[in-house]
Amino acid sequence: MFGIVRPCAHRLTDGLRTEWMAHLCGLCLALRSDHGQFSRIVTNYDGLIVSVLTEAQLEGGETRRRTAGPCPLRGMRTAPVARGEGARLAAAVSLVLASAKVRDHVADRDGLLKRRPLAVAARRVATGWDRAGARTGAELGFDTAVLVDAVDRQPGIEALAGPGTPLLTVTEPTETATAAAFAHTAVLAGRPGNGAPLAEAGRLFGRLAHLLDAVEDQVSDEASGAWNPLTATGTSRAEARRLADDAVRGIRLALRDAEFTDGRLAHVLLAHELRISVDRAFGTTACAHEIRAGQGGPGGAPPQGGPYGNPYGNPYGGQGGGQGAGAHGPYGSNNPYGGGQPGMPGGPGGPGGPPPGARQEPPRPGRRGFWAGCAVFVGLCCTCKLCCAKEYEGPWSRKRREGCCRDCDCDCGNCDCCGCDC
Repeated sequence: MFGIVRPCAHRLTDGLRTEWMAHLCGLCLALRSDHGQFSRIVTNYDGLIVSVLTEAQLEGGETRRRTAGPCPLRGMRTAPVARGEGARLAAAVSLVLASAKVRDHVADRDGLLKRRPLAVAARRVATGWDRAGARTGAELGFDTAVLVDAVDRQPGIEALAGPGTPLLTVTEPTETATAAAFAHTAVLAGRPGNGAPLAEAGRLFGRLAHLLDAVEDQVSDEASGAWNPLTATGTSRAEARRLADDAVRGIRLALRDAEFTDGRLAHVLLAHELRISVDRAFGTTACAHEIRAGQGGPGGAPPQGGPYGNPYGNPYGGQGGGQGAGAHGPYGSNNPYGGGQPGMPGGPGGPGGPPPGARQEPPRPGRRGFWAGCAVFVGLCCTCKLCCAKEYEGPWSRKRREGCCRDCDCDCGNCDCCGCDC
């Protein structure tokens, strides 16, 4: 999964959470139905917004559901999922944009794609996705050539960009692609009057996606020598933040001009969650349960490890766990059982240490291998422990972790979109 709109389940009412999952699963199953099992790997959080916008403009959205069979990612439960033209358009757009991403990685010789056989295989996959997306788009009356053209123009624009180049010059191809996809939802829904405002919302959404991706990757891009639009154009983070805030406001205004049958979920995702995405990317605020788990600083300061922090932080602090005691245990020293030497500071019976005879935790086994960890991960997904367990052992690291949706105390403020002033 990838994308900038990643709503915390605790910020959605039960009904909206079910609707969001229905569109996410609907996108995944539309990819499988039209393009085969392997294409499901391009399922993404941003792509489902196309499906959400289409359904929000249609009459009788509740009838556009079907019950899907058990899935490991749903804890082997059945669920209602979205179906219809919105999900298929989202699938076509996701395929074409994922194809462009693969070709970009091949061109940059990233990671394993430095090896010629893998690069050749990746190009074939990308070509197949291009054709599949174009075929589905044509069936829906959407010409995916506008997406391909935008992607093809991006490298040339980046090659010419330098200090002083307006950042919006670099984001233009992404804006054009997302504007076309958002506007076509009005065509599918039979509401031509919504075309202009949704195109504007899509244009600003594309700008925001490009900006936030640049902000989040800037440090790693500088370390690796990769091209980054902020660094290349000399744009400050303050200016990037201003542009991001303007984009969020513009999207809200554009949504006001569009007519929806039921626009609650679209409003939450595009008016509220985008604001949170901007804050998260710039490290200004975060959901309380993310800060708590990642040991973030006061005032919503970003936790260690980046703007997302470490959602499963080391419960004893130190390395990998944010702040707290020493790197080797709750009493901070080099004792393999997590404390200092007996009678010494931090050790059993010593100052700041546990009382004599206190039970101390033995060292955990080493990391699991890749395939063993994958097997454990699937088991955790099937049993819903990743989300709901109070505590479980990490599939690869074996570190103690908490389920990401367990006992969240975040004051996220459920918006029922009634009387909302935005």
